[in-house]
Amino acid sequence: MRGVKKGIFGTLLFLALVVGLIYLFNFDYIFKGIQSTYLQGHLTAHIDDHKFFDNRKIEAGTPQPWPQHKNYNQFDLSKELQEKNKTAETIAFLIIKNDSILYESYSKEYGPLSHTNSFSVAKSLVAAMLGKAIFEGHIKNLDQPVADFFPQFDERLKLRHLVSMSSGLNWDEDYYNPFSMTIRAYLDDNIRQIVMDLEVVEEPGKDFKYLSGNTLLLAMVLEKATGKNVSEYLSESYWKPMGMETYALWQLDSEESGMEKAYCCIASNARDFARFGKLYNDFGKWNGKPLLDSVYVAESIRPQLKDYPHYGLGIWLEEFKGQQVFYFRGILGQYVIVLPKKNIIIVRLGHEGGEVPEDKEHPNDFYFYLEEVLNTLEAHDQENSAAQPAVPGH
Repeated sequence: MRGVKKGIFGTLLFLALVVGLIYLFNFDYIFKGIQSTYLQGHLTAHIDDHKFFDNRKIEAGTPQPWPQHKNYNQFDLSKELQEKNKTAETIAFLIIKNDSILYESYSKEYGPLSHTNSFSVAKSLVAAMLGKAIFEGHIKNLDQPVADFFPQFDERLKLRHLVSMSSGLNWDEDYYNPFSMTIRAYLDDNIRQIVMDLEVVEEPGKDFKYLSGNTLLLAMVLEKATGKNVSEYLSESYWKPMGMETYALWQLDSEESGMEKAYCCIASNARDFARFGKLYNDFGKWNGKPLLDSVYVAESIRPQLKDYPHYGLGIWLEEFKGQQVFYFRGILGQYVIVLPKKNIIIVRLGHEGGEVPEDKEHPNDFYFYLEEVLNTLEAHDQENSAAQPAVPGH
């Protein structure tokens, strides 16, 4: 009995020591992570975690609903794709062809207007805001030094380097180490301080290195340049004029600091995320009106580094079966995939995403979704063609 008591006392003493060290070294944000993940039945950040953080509303204007394709939902996805969506817990799957919704499906708990976490799809939206700020004259150009806004940064560091992931900053991009900068930025209550402590340690513009800190610093530049927080600027620049069907929410570090987690964490829906695919596919025009400079869009969907053909300005790039593809992506398989030649947009949102193989730059499920959607549409087109009645005299 005495041994049991000693064991319990020793355990409590150890836990008290751990908690004390966490507070001593300012790692108390870890408790927020435990509350928002483990205590909710998740091992990491999840698509519904906006409910556990402060948020700022991205206001919508007058809705402009997507038109339905004449063949809307008149076919089934392939068995392989249906099984994948089931096992990966896909909550929204959308196929848009020729600017009309051809197919859409949702899991039981979610619908067309459900708010779920974008994760790093937000990086592409911040890149779009940079283009808008240049278009409106708030920022000179892509090659304006960051030091014009924050003098403590190396003069060699340009805005282009931030948005193309070639900054050379000493950001620690680790999604599983609770003490990494990325996790701290997700959970701590003062993102700005973390970003302001960054330094350029490698030559900017030389090598691709995917760093969430790049997007956070870019968002802080946008705040200074426009005089607005990035939620307001996103609303005015895109959410309202593009007729989003509903408002969105952007997670904040805290209500007191009021800084958006700009590298992630916009809670919106598949239909509204898809509009950014259409905007870029139409080279910045919306309903015939230029919202974004076509030159900036063209620059965005071409590689920025000679030795790295997979990334433009906040947008992922790949060639698939002889076609150029560009897409936005989040860590749990959030995708807005655009095939310009076919005028197809694929949106997938869900709980689980594919892994990026060591010899690849893109997740394995990205290729799977492309392959299966194209095969499904080809089979559907063949069925429609065979069903068409013969025309007399031909």
